Amino acid sequence: MMKHTDSIEMLIAKFQSLGGVGKKTAMRYAYKVVDMAQSEVDAFCHALQEVKQKVRYCEICGTFAESQKCEICSKRESDIICVVAYPKDVLSIEKGGCYQGLYHVLHGTISPLDGRGPNDLRIKPLLARLADCREVIVATNPDVEGEATALYLARIIKPLGVQVSRIAQGVSMGSDLEYVDDLTLSKALENRQSL
Repeated sequence: MMKHTDSIEMLIAKFQSLGGVGKKTAMRYAYKVVDMAQSEVDAFCHALQEVKQKVRYCEICGTFAESQKCEICSKRESDIICVVAYPKDVLSIEKGGCYQGLYHVLHGTISPLDGRGPNDLRIKPLLARLADCREVIVATNPDVEGEATALYLARIIKPLGVQVSRIAQGVSMGSDLEYVDDLTLSKALENRQSL
């Protein structure tokens, strides 16, 4: 049985170390790199170095930035803060184009099984931002960790006189009810809105 060369094995291992990249995908990436022109490899390496040198977290909200403040914190004024778990969540919400408020990135969710508690998240910086805040929208994923984080935040923020809301969950547009799972359907009924 033929084995990969040591350098290909090392590259496969590096690609596999990226979250969500399995062995087969890592192998495809490694083979692609082997087939690339040297100029493409150099450009790829340059992009990796640039992102490590330039990208940091916004000192206010914690999302990706190339300066002390991200573009959103630099340009927007709002008394509403949307709390998300990760910087990629900010990008997802921004893609929709309907939210014009500010953000706060926790950099995780409460997960006792993974050894992550409230002190491991950016909750203190959030609390420091609430002086001029009217509402906090918690937009964590609708899973056990996201729900635990949302409940914890509501419990500590509501006594400060700030409204806390949760993004709606339920049946997506265009879905057939017969194909919707029980939990999603029950959440949709719980979070129903008047017409």
